[in-house]
Amino acid sequence: MTDRSVYHLALTASMLDGATVALLPGDPGRVEGIARTAPFTEARELAHKREYRTWIARAAGRPVIVTSTGIGGPSASIAIDELAQLGVRTFLRVGTTGAIQPHVDIGDVIVTTGAVRLDGASTHYAPIEYPAVAHHEVVAALVAAAAERDVPARVGITCTTDTFYPGQERYDSFSGYVPRRFQGITEEWRRLHVLNYEMEAATLLTMASAMGVRAGCVAGVVVNRTRSEHVSADDLHRGEANAVRVAVAAAARLAAC
Repeated sequence: MTDRSVYHLALTASMLDGATVALLPGDPGRVEGIARTAPFTEARELAHKREYRTWIARAAGRPVIVTSTGIGGPSASIAIDELAQLGVRTFLRVGTTGAIQPHVDIGDVIVTTGAVRLDGASTHYAPIEYPAVAHHEVVAALVAAAAERDVPARVGITCTTDTFYPGQERYDSFSGYVPRRFQGITEEWRRLHVLNYEMEAATLLTMASAMGVRAGCVAGVVVNRTRSEHVSADDLHRGEANAVRVAVAAAARLAAC
């Protein structure tokens, strides 16, 4: 029987050792730390090509994959599609985020139930009318993991954008200009009870539903933009660490299902 391989991730099906659950950070620099976080054991690197770095670990004897996706939907879509080709059936994005609701605190985690599709990659998998929604079993696992780890969790809607600056209505870019379609958009999302901005959830959730697999997203809050645009090193560490703790615990639960 042929051992299926994928180009961008530099992986084969046999390298995954039967893993069906994958954690998806954006940053390749975070992969090793996630794979070495308890209750994961036996962590080791499988491949590293371009922005895609993959480690494998075990939770209660079951293999779990950790693969970085890079920043944004186009890059993430490649990782998701290729991991699905190799047998992964549950995807859990773990990252950091900026909150836009005043009641959300730095260090909280946001568990996404659905995402505003301001990305472009998801439209290559399903029309814009198709919803970007998380799988209920993944949401439940994330909420349970947050409670178990005593991490405050905010559950709700995320806005996914293709750009960090204009799409998230940031004016501290090179030009300082935000196109008219995005001017005032943060207040609109706030009034519509959207919790946060990030750059991959809509792509992941749309793809997963369209492919008939499970997916969810947890992001640690590193800044609340109703108060400040500055991300301190301490706030970044706290938000990232809490998201990882919750994601790893949830992945262990999902791997056992």
